[in-house]
Amino acid sequence: MNPKLRNIAIIAHVDHGKTTLVDQLLRQAGTFRSNQVVAERMMDSMDLERERGITIKAKNASFEYKDIRVNIVDTPGHADFGGEVERILRMIDGVLLVVDAAEGPQAQTKFVLRKALEVGAKPIVVLNKIDRENADPKKVLDQVFDLFIELHATDAQLDFPAVYASAKEGYATMKWEGKITPEIKAGGMTALFDTILSVVPPPPADLEAPFSLLVANLDHSDFVGRISIGRIVSGSIKMGDPVASLNLESKIETGRVTKLFSHRGMERIEIESASAGDIIGLAGLATPEISTTIADKPDRTPLPFVAIDPPTIHMQFLVNDSPLAGREGKFLTARHLRERLEKEIRTNVSLRFSDGANAGSFEVRARGEMQIAILLEQMRREGFEVLVSRPEVIFQKAADGSVLEPIETLYAEIPTFALGDIMGNLAGRKAEIEDMKPHGDNTSLVAAIPTRGL
Repeated sequence: MNPKLRNIAIIAHVDHGKTTLVDQLLRQAGTFRSNQVVAERMMDSMDLERERGITIKAKNASFEYKDIRVNIVDTPGHADFGGEVERILRMIDGVLLVVDAAEGPQAQTKFVLRKALEVGAKPIVVLNKIDRENADPKKVLDQVFDLFIELHATDAQLDFPAVYASAKEGYATMKWEGKITPEIKAGGMTALFDTILSVVPPPPADLEAPFSLLVANLDHSDFVGRISIGRIVSGSIKMGDPVASLNLESKIETGRVTKLFSHRGMERIEIESASAGDIIGLAGLATPEISTTIADKPDRTPLPFVAIDPPTIHMQFLVNDSPLAGREGKFLTARHLRERLEKEIRTNVSLRFSDGANAGSFEVRARGEMQIAILLEQMRREGFEVLVSRPEVIFQKAADGSVLEPIETLYAEIPTFALGDIMGNLAGRKAEIEDMKPHGDNTSLVAAIPTRGL
């Protein structure tokens, strides 16, 4: 164990306030100077993230509280970026589940929480936005408990602490009596800080064992090249140490550590050494991929890795050969497209591409339309011009020759008066209803539906 460390992730449905909560934790932990002007939603550093109000890339930050450093990862809340979520779960020991105290747990809450519970993370439930007029924290807490049971949580995971908070206003409490008192406001986020330290266990750390790190994310610097990000599973590392990258295909690269990085708040800082349990960035190897093991010697056994859900749709990206080509963008050729897609798949593990049937075309496969839409908008802003086809579902053939297609689980919250129309619409899209639960004026519906029906 490394008692001076805690590693946590924050998971939630889109727009339930998790990024705002991270911002508030960093502020109140003293990460920023008192006179420092900081943008709202600091963790959403990409322009697209700020505009859409969603988190696309998992990012790292840290703060110190009572001499303990807490590494924190802000995870995406949309299923199309599930590849981001799955791989960072190997770096953490606890999760803050942020739930809107008015809306309750939503579809993406289930998607990410299921994966977190499967890896045995310790949950802390944060009932956010208790200052909303229609907030009902006690009712939502019951819904969260039912969700944990539905997801087959262990007895230990069912015994989760609940923190009532308003991330926007910057206060949290363990006790909720139905109103926000001056004492609650005066306490700030102290209740949440203390809960994190007491509930989330220190990372398991064998300091005497040989060095090993599982790459969970990648970054790139024009100065030091590829930066491998992950948690040190065992041992320690310092500048100049020899290292080797290993993967399950037995491909090996050797090198030396040229840079080590950690985080102070949102800022990446250079460090001289690090030990087991810490989340770091490491430069010095040219070819590591996500899921690669970095060890002290090339004869070590690669570490196991969380499987990533395969792509479900594909689209054709083609060179823009229209008469108006070159009017808005500056990158037009197939070579430009290939280089940009190769750059994307280095860090976007759930995206894949291959050459298309025709010259100048590429088949891009992804988890969903949102993921491709984000990529296209990024490329447009970078100056690329590209033609795209309609998205199509990826079919596969079974061993007996039958055709298989991806099936999604659809969670919907429907006003009861519209239930009949929605059911008819779903039937036309080949959906099969698996569960229905009325509550108040709404009905929660769970259905299995082919991806092509969405």
